[in-house]
Amino acid sequence: MRAIRRLMVRTVLPEPLAALGDLVTNLRWSWHQPTQELFAAVDPRLWAEVGHDPVRLLGEVGPERLAELAADPAFLGLVQSTRDDLQHYLTESRWYQDNDGSAPRGVAYFSPEFGITHVLPQYSGGLGILAGDHLKAASDLGVPIIGVGLLYRHGYFVQSLSREGWQQERYPVVDPDNLPLVRLRESDGAPARITVGLPGKRVLTAAIWVAQVGRVPLLLLDSSIDDNGPAERDVTDRLYGGSREHRLLQEMLLGVGGVRAVRAYCRITGTPAPEVFHTNEGHAGFLGLERIRELVEERGLTYEAALEFTRAGTVFTTHTPVPAGIDRFPLDLVESHFGGDNASPGLPVEQILALGTEDYAGGDPSVFNMAVMGLRLAARANGVSTLHGEVSRGMFAGLWPSFDEREVPIGSITNGVHAPTWVAPEILRLEEKAIAGGGWKAATESVSDADLWSTKRTLRDRLVESARQRLRASWHGRGAGDAELGWIDDVLDPGVLTIGFARRVPSYKRLTLMLRDPGRLKALLLHPERPVQFVIAGKAHPADDGGKRMIQEMVRFADDPEIRHRIVFLPDYGIGMARDLYPGCDVWLNNPLRPYEACGTSGMKAALNAGLNLSIRDGWWDEWSDGVNGWDIPSAEGVDDPSYRDELEATALYELLENEIAPRFYDVDETGVPRRWVDQLRHTLTALGPKVQATRMVRDYVERLYTPAAASSRSLNSDFDGAVSLADWKEQVRAAWPQVRVGHVETTTADTFERGQTLRLHAVVTLGPLTPDDVAVQVVHGPVDDDDHLREPAVTPLSLSERLDDGGYRYDGEVQLDRTGAFGYTVRIVPRHPLLGDGAELGLAALPE
Repeated sequence: MRAIRRLMVRTVLPEPLAALGDLVTNLRWSWHQPTQELFAAVDPRLWAEVGHDPVRLLGEVGPERLAELAADPAFLGLVQSTRDDLQHYLTESRWYQDNDGSAPRGVAYFSPEFGITHVLPQYSGGLGILAGDHLKAASDLGVPIIGVGLLYRHGYFVQSLSREGWQQERYPVVDPDNLPLVRLRESDGAPARITVGLPGKRVLTAAIWVAQVGRVPLLLLDSSIDDNGPAERDVTDRLYGGSREHRLLQEMLLGVGGVRAVRAYCRITGTPAPEVFHTNEGHAGFLGLERIRELVEERGLTYEAALEFTRAGTVFTTHTPVPAGIDRFPLDLVESHFGGDNASPGLPVEQILALGTEDYAGGDPSVFNMAVMGLRLAARANGVSTLHGEVSRGMFAGLWPSFDEREVPIGSITNGVHAPTWVAPEILRLEEKAIAGGGWKAATESVSDADLWSTKRTLRDRLVESARQRLRASWHGRGAGDAELGWIDDVLDPGVLTIGFARRVPSYKRLTLMLRDPGRLKALLLHPERPVQFVIAGKAHPADDGGKRMIQEMVRFADDPEIRHRIVFLPDYGIGMARDLYPGCDVWLNNPLRPYEACGTSGMKAALNAGLNLSIRDGWWDEWSDGVNGWDIPSAEGVDDPSYRDELEATALYELLENEIAPRFYDVDETGVPRRWVDQLRHTLTALGPKVQATRMVRDYVERLYTPAAASSRSLNSDFDGAVSLADWKEQVRAAWPQVRVGHVETTTADTFERGQTLRLHAVVTLGPLTPDDVAVQVVHGPVDDDDHLREPAVTPLSLSERLDDGGYRYDGEVQLDRTGAFGYTVRIVPRHPLLGDGAELGLAALPE
């Protein structure tokens, strides 16, 4: 018979070992090697059997062993020193505590998924891993963040393969009582609850679990509780599954319920309320609606003033470079869930719909776009790499039709990865051994070539052993018996150039590009002197049959007895596999269709483990590839035929492997060390290593987004007079804007200009009821194309020189002509206010008629 529920009956720890419980429930252990070594010392064999899960370890360790450890002075000393180290980590001043007081008192960080550890399966891919690394780096820096997400009772899915190589999904039940979580409880001990209203006078109730990520609490909302009916319980059943309505309910719980969970947590624990709210992708965008509702219904603000205050303290990060990656709901579905008997008195459904409607040229006015709402509810927005920032400005330019695409107010902060999580202990020890007061670069430079190369060999050995174990388990799952699997003992070779490829499997990431010419790939795999080998992994979304077909094509190729010792596909890619895969690879392959990779961080993890990148110049690689830290695969972006484009880029991939990468890897000296290759590894660690770290990323968020957002929020002040004033001013400007005009423009009269000369000009403008304090008059100038469209325009302000008798105003200025060729300019008027975040914020600009 099958049990209806699986329980973990935990061992009661002897009092001398009670500190182990504290160490288990703080997820710092997931990136802190000494704590992991302490758990391993409890029972090394059991630690391996439970997959390095400390909750299971303490649930399954026998009482005899615990009694033995409780009487072991050396072990007790290790427990105490590890706990003391954790307490010091949690309480000491860190980078953030040294700021000048302008940074926010707190930040709430919302994401639909968080990849903290394999023990907490609440992630599907890069978005979740990035969110987890964000929290870990914030903890290391002392940034007072509160994470907010959902607790999915079935996680994402466990991937396996059929005999034919088709992806299969399994959704094991996730029991929070068996996870390193604690319930948030009220002062009387009752579990804390939040509620969200639903249509039909139904109520969605959620419990709040806390995952302590170092110094950072992560609040996970759980609808699978007895307070709910069957439909409501299933809202948090699984990540990225179900119907559109199911997805909408998850996002209502994450956004609206998440704000309420933050309020409950701060009330119960005394934690300062966040000044800044950060939504990681559009899934949590409804948080802005809840904040507006609070201000209208509880503080008495108008909708307009509440919107201004909410916007000032909100940061929105977009992670997708394609419109198809954005959640869009039918307008009537959103209307039915936020209107009718579930309508909020302070937030009319018409206002909500207006925030997400694609009411711009090229948009679809019948849908509600979560990213559009996110941008309208956030004063600050960013993409996740420099190139992605450019792509995002193009994607959302319709929201600012009066401005050049380059002026769209979406910046960029390039993602990073949490080094203590992803760097192999051997690499860390190699640098710690040599650091001696010199920092990351000095430590890496002082490591000998032989030590660095032997360390990579050790890591390759570990990957080979891990891959064989995983491959054997996969074949058992496909129905093979041990008698058929003797060949696995010879799969992969720790002395062979090893290339890794692992990620989600949507079509644009092109898992199967390397299979474009199977014969040529086989020749590379079986080269008699310079062979290469591939370790490949990835999951397709359960509803993506195209992605599943790509996986099957790859698996069938790798099943070929001629080459199966040189290429493997490992199912169920996740954090556990990744921690062996990144360090053990010599080269990390990434070949998406440019520019569809927003950032991509897997290559960053490989680089931190002394790996080189082989990649299309997309995402982060586009800005940090320097010709030494790896190789660029030329992108055939101008080719319209996708098949021909794939052929060109696959050919370039083969040629790089055959003619540059493999020859360099195997070019060894008399000691067996490939000196030129090791030079590249050292350069990667010293030059690229500091850039790709999540601590750099979080510092950028604090300095460039969180602190300015807090300042803007404070400028609207605690009594909200500033918000009311700004809202009133915007209303006046919008009403008056039809009367704002650029009259005529005059410039220096000359037949030709030479580089270095000055173009002097003046403009006469009409402002209607507005004053010069309400506007900025600018000349926009730069090179022009054959249709007189400005390319790469620059903006120069004009100065008010006089008020004219007819009520108009004259503005004067000059432009330095610092380049030759076709040049053009125009004059425009834009709104200006001390509390306005950006000149494009209102989307208004008056141009010459």
